[in-house]
Amino acid sequence: MAIVVFEHHAMETSARLGQTLRDHGHQLQVVRLYAGDAVPADLDDVDGVISMGGPMNIDQADEHEWITQEVAFIKSAHEARLPIVGVCLGAQLIAHALGGKVQKADNPEMGWLPVCQFRPGFPDTLFGGIPWTTLQFHSHSQQVSELPPGGVLLASSDCCKNQAFRVGLTTYAFQYHFEWTKSDIDGVLKQFADWISKSAGDVDAIRQDTDTHYDLYRHMGDRLCDSLATLLFCIEHRLNHTRGPAANFDASQS
Repeated sequence: MAIVVFEHHAMETSARLGQTLRDHGHQLQVVRLYAGDAVPADLDDVDGVISMGGPMNIDQADEHEWITQEVAFIKSAHEARLPIVGVCLGAQLIAHALGGKVQKADNPEMGWLPVCQFRPGFPDTLFGGIPWTTLQFHSHSQQVSELPPGGVLLASSDCCKNQAFRVGLTTYAFQYHFEWTKSDIDGVLKQFADWISKSAGDVDAIRQDTDTHYDLYRHMGDRLCDSLATLLFCIEHRLNHTRGPAANFDASQS
């Protein structure tokens, strides 16, 4: 059994989130939709779902036929109560799949901007050890304008109210990128420089901010990745401890 990881662009992998899940003994089934991989036909042998980012929008299903298929897959996985995480485009796909609304942002967010946890009485367990306000990396011109029915707001920013949210107990969505390595950020700034500049982003300034903020960002992102790996994608749900070691996890090498 494996966690299905939907990748929509070659540069937007599961990065440190995927590596953390592997380090905790999970197997990942990476579905590279941009390269022609097919959305799985059903949920057989699926432990969970991760939907990553991408430069396309959810209203471009006529150009990317996998959008409709992935939306249906996410809805089925949610109804089956499988753990689901969406990042950036993935968060928007979750919102769309579960009855929320996505639209063009009034003010696109590019680069390093603060995100504040919303306080609905108590913090979400996944945010344990993470400050109320953190600097996160943003790269989006669309946003979730309305949460799905039953959605719980977890974090906001000045320009984007729905930065993070939960639907039910096992579906989480993050508009910002917490998972990227420094090389991921550098690659995005290089490949999408024109788009970032047209969206009111100063590429050179973002590079300088990256040098300043990356270390703390990495530390906080690793905490969130660890929480997702241990609390949401619980390894005990997959392992049969009577059958020996889990694939991808060899304690003798530690």
